[in-house]
Amino acid sequence: MKFGIDRLLADPELRKPLEGRRVALVAHPASVTEELVHSLDALIAAGINVTSAFGPQHGLKGDKQDNMVETADERDPTYGIPVYSLYGEVRRPSAAMMESADVFLFDLQDLGCRIYTFVTTLLYLLEAAEKQGKIVWVLDRPNPAGRPVEGLTLLPGQESFVGAGPMPMRHGLTLGEMGRWFIRHFKLDVDYRVIAMDGWEPEGAGHGWPLDRVWINPSPNAANLNMARAYAGTVMIEGATLSEGRGTTRPLEVLFGAPDIDAKAVLAEMQRFAPEWLAGCAVRECWFEPTFHKHGGTLCSGLMIHAEGKFYDHHAFRPWRLQALAFKAIRNLYRDYPIWRDFPYEYEFERLAIDVINGGPGLREWVDDPASLRADLDDAARRDEAAWKAEVADLQLY
Repeated sequence: MKFGIDRLLADPELRKPLEGRRVALVAHPASVTEELVHSLDALIAAGINVTSAFGPQHGLKGDKQDNMVETADERDPTYGIPVYSLYGEVRRPSAAMMESADVFLFDLQDLGCRIYTFVTTLLYLLEAAEKQGKIVWVLDRPNPAGRPVEGLTLLPGQESFVGAGPMPMRHGLTLGEMGRWFIRHFKLDVDYRVIAMDGWEPEGAGHGWPLDRVWINPSPNAANLNMARAYAGTVMIEGATLSEGRGTTRPLEVLFGAPDIDAKAVLAEMQRFAPEWLAGCAVRECWFEPTFHKHGGTLCSGLMIHAEGKFYDHHAFRPWRLQALAFKAIRNLYRDYPIWRDFPYEYEFERLAIDVINGGPGLREWVDDPASLRADLDDAARRDEAAWKAEVADLQLY
């Protein structure tokens, strides 16, 4: 199969509209061809007049670690073009940045999750392109989490850099398809094109990620496919005092880690409260000591997710519910445990981080209510999931 960048490079007819135009590239370390050549190098080698580049959160080099760790603008040492940061002084491209090119090629590997900020960066680019009369092409890449949809829909007024619009946590679209939804939902008047993939089968053997393609971290903690599958759940730990495994070799592949929680007891409570939410993966006890970040230098008891190998059932695995269940089990066993982390999260300074992450307080309130049942959250999510599937069905390209 071929990703969007590979099709563009292989087909002179696809590239023809770029002739005589200044071109910008939005990219990160996973923006590579099938031969692992970075898209910036490949486009310039193909004779395309690349006049600027843009890096999203974590930077064009992918070197920045965490929430609100910014990247500065710079100049590319090889090509001499400006490299603008969309996670530094600004997150929306400025008019001056947009003046650096006529056509903007958006070539970011996504994880299929609303909170992964590349989704919002695409929206902001489309909005800026509408204002400046610029052209946007998405060079499409797979959604490694595939087509399954999961989670509550972001509520009106809860928009943020990790919540671009009213979609569930796990949206089931590629970024090319998401751009089509943005244009329709927000009524944008922008010259937009998707260079679609050739041969991507979201229901094929890789369940979203093609077996013949190498995985490259699109961000520092997105180390493998297991993480990409689990992320729509484990990302919620960023809003908790519990460790998500940052500072270890397997970040965002655990349901939690903490020095003062009995993981075995939590797993037993999860199995009692909603055993069906554990389906589609294996969950095992583990121990780890983060070298930095939450609980750095302290031995933590935790639970590891394995959404891989013989344990993985693509359509049974529901990471958002699984993570919600872990929170609920901890709350049931440790009634006064300070689960929720109160700190500035993605430039939101008033709302709790867990609510910013979930696009509203619904999940937190469900966890904290001692009388809530699994059906209370499940039914609400099912309604939102069904509505989203119906809304985007006609936008899918594969």
